[in-house]
Formats: sequence, structure tokens, C-alpha cells
Amino acid sequence: MSQWTTADIPSQRGRTAVVTGTGGLGYEDALALAGAGADVIIAGRNPAKGADAVTAIRAAVPDAKVRFAELDLASLGSVAAFAARLADEHDGLDLLINNAGIMQPPQRRVSADGFELQFATNYLGHFALSAHLLPLLRRGQQPRVVTLGSVAARRGAIDFDDLQAARAYRSMPVYAQSKLACIIFALEFSRRSRAAAWGVQSLAAHPGITRTDLIPNQAGRWSIAGLARRHLSFLFQPAWQGALPTLYAATAPSARDGGYYGPDRLGGTRGFPTEEEPPQQATDSAAAARLWALSEEMVGMAFA
Repeated sequence: MSQWTTADIPSQRGRTAVVTGTGGLGYEDALALAGAGADVIIAGRNPAKGADAVTAIRAAVPDAKVRFAELDLASLGSVAAFAARLADEHDGLDLLINNAGIMQPPQRRVSADGFELQFATNYLGHFALSAHLLPLLRRGQQPRVVTLGSVAARRGAIDFDDLQAARAYRSMPVYAQSKLACIIFALEFSRRSRAAAWGVQSLAAHPGITRTDLIPNQAGRWSIAGLARRHLSFLFQPAWQGALPTLYAATAPSARDGGYYGPDRLGGTRGFPTEEEPPQQATDSAAAARLWALSEEMVGMAFA
């Protein structure tokens, strides 16, 4: 997969894809998939940003099949409503990219359902979305689910005694936990799909260290991280390149079910897609089963 780029994406004509997130990596994912002929649904909570993304993609790809659909991953009700609308409109779904996220709000915040906001948005909302969409995915053509982790997950740990950081909130460890949970979910989804013959491939990917608005928008423009993103931007790879591991996992025939993909240079922080070992914490099958069971309890539904 030496220096794999969007030019290597196979034709996606006839395939329907859902990408969560309207900007940054999500926008690059949607742009590339639309350029390859997919019918793309950009799912996000901000209709204005969604409309801007659709307009920009149609300007770049005049025949693009792309639209926006409202989805707030921090609301389980919104997730259920989005999935119900999608089921009314489509007979199947071929690709789901669980991309959207928030990073390091300086104070602890909670979702509409009372869960810590980073855990709710980055992980739990995508867990619920994947569960709701499983019937559609099972009717898709060689369906795949790609869930985004992060290099921060290498330092993450699942605190089963305080999953919601109710006793102690530190923004970076909580973010790292949420992204580790995403990788654990992707790997466990793969195992369960094979065991139960769901026929859905599940992969994980991460963008390395990429120049997006994720940190400035959440940690704040004047935080250390926000200042670094704006004034030391040369240290970070552009969003189009950070999206490549996700797009490889989503479209490459050689991408492996249960695989984990990231950039190939500088310790996985930049470069072109390569398969890498997931964080050791993500390979604990007992912890994965425990997290899965707790997640089903929290979202109030089980994977059928």
C-alpha cells in the first residue's frame, strides 16, 4: 500500500455511505467518496455547516451524489431518529464511517442523556448508531464500518469504576479513554460479526496528527493545543492526508477485517496509510466484552 492516495480508491458507484462529521476529516472522507461515485450522506448536528460541506463538495465534484442529514451523536434520541429516517429511505447501507468527535472540553459536560460528553459523542453515540444501522448494513453490498481512534488512545485506559469521569475529570485522559473505546468497539464488532455471521466488516483507523479545527473548537483557541494548531501548523499534516487511513480502511480491497490503520511515518503521526498494531489495551477481549455489555445497557438496546 506504498503511498496509497484517493486516486487508488476503487469505483464506489452504486454504494451508499454515511459519514459522521461535517468538517475536517469527515469532509475529506465525504469528498473522496463522492468523487469515487458513492451516494454520500454527511451526518452532523449543524445544518449550516452541513449545507456548506455539501455545497463545497458539489463545486469540486459537479455530479456528486451528496446530501446532509441531521444527527446529534450526543443524543440517543437523535441517533434513533436518524437511523429510522435512513431505514425509510434506503433498503441497505454499504459503508458507515464513525468519524465525528469532540476533544478536550476544559470543563466536564454531559450529553442530553447525562453521559460525559466526550464519551457520549466520540464513542457511545457511534456504538448506538452502528447498532441501529446493523440491519441496513447486513443488507448492504460488502458492507464495512470504519471507526476512528486516535494516537491519544495509546495512553488511554478504560476506567470501569468511573466511566463518566464523575469523580475526577481531566480532559485529555477522558478523551484518550473515549478513543480507546472506539478501537475496542471496532475490533469487538469484527469478532462478533464473524461469530454471528452478520456479514459486516469492521475496521479501525486513526489520522495521526492532523491539522483540523477539532482542538481549537473544543479546548479553545487560546489553549496551548489551540495555539499550537494555529501557529505551529507546519508540524501537522493536512486534513486530506489525515483522512487517507480511514479511506483506505473504507474502500481498499486489501484492507483487512479487524485491521487498524494509520499513517506510516514518525511513529504513526503522519504519512500514508499502513496497517499497525492497535494499542495493547484494545486487545483485551475480556475488557471488550465488558465494555460492550455496559454500552448496550447505557444505550438501551442490543446488537441483533
